[in-house]
Parts: sequence; C-alpha cells; structure tokens
Amino acid sequence: MKNSLTIAFIGGGNMAGAMLSGLLGNLCQPQDILVVDPSQATRSAWEEKGVPTAAQACEKLNRYKVWIYAVKPQIMQQAIGASRQFLKDDTLVLSIAAGLPCASLCEWLNGPNQSQATRLVRCMPNTPALIRQGITGLYATPEVPQSDRDLAQQVLSSVGQAVWVEHESQLDAVTALSGSGPAYVFLFIESLIAGGVKLGLSEEQARRLALATLKGASLLAAESDESPARLRENVTSPGGTTAAALNRFAQGDFAGLVQAAMQAANDRAAQMAQESAPAASQGQDSGNK
Repeated sequence: MKNSLTIAFIGGGNMAGAMLSGLLGNLCQPQDILVVDPSQATRSAWEEKGVPTAAQACEKLNRYKVWIYAVKPQIMQQAIGASRQFLKDDTLVLSIAAGLPCASLCEWLNGPNQSQATRLVRCMPNTPALIRQGITGLYATPEVPQSDRDLAQQVLSSVGQAVWVEHESQLDAVTALSGSGPAYVFLFIESLIAGGVKLGLSEEQARRLALATLKGASLLAAESDESPARLRENVTSPGGTTAAALNRFAQGDFAGLVQAAMQAANDRAAQMAQESAPAASQGQDSGNK
C-alpha cells in the first residue's frame, strides 16, 4: 500500500487492539504500526500479527505520524513523560483517556517548552469499537490543522462512527451518553433476561429474545424516518400489554432516572478533569490520582 499511515500506540490493550482490526489493510499495514507496552504478553500478541513492538518509549517513535495514547488515566502522565522527548512538531497526538483535559495533556506533552503547540485531539470511544461498531466523540485543540482533523477522523472511523464537538466540555456529555452508555444497555439487557426467567422462560430463551429485541429495535430506530417517540407509539396499543409496561416505567420516572444517571456520569467526568489539574502543576514525577 502506497503512502501508508504510520501509527504508534502507547499502550497496547483492548481499545488499541480494537483499532488495529479497523486500521490494517485500510489505512496502514502491520509494519507501519508500533506498539509500546511494558507487558511481554501484550507485545507477543501484537507481534503475532506482524506488528513491531517496544517495551518502552524509544527513538523509533519519532518515525510515526500519529501517536495514540491508549493507557489508563492514572498512568498517562508517566507515559507522556517517558515519550515526549521523541515528539516532533508535526506529530498528531490522540488521547483516548477519559477525564484528562487538553490543558493537562498539553502541559505534560510540552514540558518546560510551553511555547510548543502540540497537535492534540481528545477522543472518547466506546467498547463496541471492539467489533467495529463504536462511536467516538472528538475534540481538537486550536493548533490542529484541518488535515490532521481529517486524519483523526479517519483513524477513529476505522472502528465505527465519529462525532466532533465544538467545546471540550461537551466531551463530558459524550462520556455520559455514548462512553458509559453501553453499560446502561447491558444493565437493561440483564434486567430483561432476569424478567424473562422470572416469568417462566429459560435463561437461554430469555437471553436470545432480549438480545434480538435490542438489536432489532436499535436497527429499526437507526433506519426509520420516524422518531423514536413515534416508533414507541406504533408499538403501544391503548389498553394493551405494552401500555401496561410503559405505565409502570412512567410511575418510576424511567426517563428522569436515565437523565439523572447521565448527569451523574457527566459530573464525574468534569470532576476527573479538575482532579487532573493539580497533577499537571506538580511536575512530571508525580502521578495522577
């Protein structure tokens, strides 16, 4: 493949692995990727796919156009401190760590050279990226040119859809909706299965019915010209079984509970961003909370 994109993953865990499946043969080849991870088991898994690896940050990094920091927020500052010396002016940096704002990330990336303008895009993917059905919220700092914004979208679109937000604070809402959202859906599936079993179905029957119902309803909502509210009304006959169930949901303020849960997730994301700010001013040797 001509003009293959070069990508370095700093951290080779599940999300990095999910992105690899979408990138290979599309935007790049195995030899165009580098994975930096201290775990021998993780490196071996990547090497089996023909991907070069390194146990720690090294000079090889400066050959790669895109760096993707795919490490836990608690060790992000350490990972950046070990690798930033190899950062070039035109390197595009993607962070998929939740709750770490651009101000902290840029301070860690630039170090003493605060005049440097790092090309940084914060990304909030979700776990369906593991099957290339994810959706990612993206926010770019002002220093990122349109060509690199397009490149970031290409990379994240390899595992699903991508949605840009204008203000960084909106990533908290993305986190509350799509980032944490799969867990809400899994909880609902669990509840449907448990309810089916309680009503006399086997667990396998209830599981199949629940999963097919969620999948079918989601696809119908995605492909229909009608709103979810209208689709709900289409299923609901006055005085029927669906109406009886929805009335119980209304009695428990189901919609309000969902919105309150999302608000809690949004508030926690904002709090995590505030908690990272003191760490940025303590220097590179201190860790995140």
